[in-house]
Amino acid sequence: MIEEKVICQKSCDQKDFLFSILIPSWNNLAYLKLCIASIRKNSGYKHQIIVHVNEGVDGTLDWVKAQGDLDYSSSKQNIGVCYALNTAATLAVTDYILYLNDDMYVCPGWDKDLYEEIKTIGHNRFFISGTSIEAFPQSICSIKGDFGQDIGSFQEDKLLAEYDKLPMADWQGATWPPNVVHKDIWDTVGGYSIEFSPGMYSDPDFSMKLWKMGIRLFKGVSKSRVYHFGSTSVKRVKKNNGYYTFINKWGLTSGTFSRYYLRRGKGFDGPLSELDIPLPIRFKNLMKRIRGTF
Repeated sequence: MIEEKVICQKSCDQKDFLFSILIPSWNNLAYLKLCIASIRKNSGYKHQIIVHVNEGVDGTLDWVKAQGDLDYSSSKQNIGVCYALNTAATLAVTDYILYLNDDMYVCPGWDKDLYEEIKTIGHNRFFISGTSIEAFPQSICSIKGDFGQDIGSFQEDKLLAEYDKLPMADWQGATWPPNVVHKDIWDTVGGYSIEFSPGMYSDPDFSMKLWKMGIRLFKGVSKSRVYHFGSTSVKRVKKNNGYYTFINKWGLTSGTFSRYYLRRGKGFDGPLSELDIPLPIRFKNLMKRIRGTF
């Protein structure tokens, strides 16, 4: 149950925020502090920062309340990322909703590069992501770079000296955070789908909802970079069976959607178009759907 939602006077009065940054956090205070410190230090624009505090038994809620520039919502139980994001989004005061993990450190210029892309696009029918640097890349959309596997081993100075020298091109298939979407689009699709609580497969589901409403621009921006320590909360949570939830909802696997629709990880070459799915893949999806009903 949601216990509290607070928007500070600074946000009420502020007219020049660019992004409303949503950060769900679950007893992860040390990483959250580093994440927010990086936003304050490395952003080129002013942003509204909204934290949803799940439980907060490690002092997170008290710390967030003590900050003068954070809006927040809170729940006594861990309500998962879907409910957390949707709750936090109700406090947004800008035109752009940006989802950021609490175990991410944003690099200098991260927001300027995203906004330059938005201005170049010239309309609101897009979904764009920044690019993660990870010690052990979780996908081909991430850059390999080991600057520490936890806060204790984090090499901030080395990261700041090298983050923009690591090779990577813009890529297709924006899905994971950090990602940004216009608030009108967020509201139209209803945010993140709660049937995926606490959150496994909610990211490709959100992308599919955008696809279904006709969005075809899913771009990963290489120059906008964050360092990602690697799903520190996901490792602790009891996972939902989102794989089959996705199949039963959309009639295909998330892998098929990523490969044949989003072309995730391929070099960016413009707006996407739906491709013909090979017959063996369609048969495989049919078998997965049948299995998912039992």
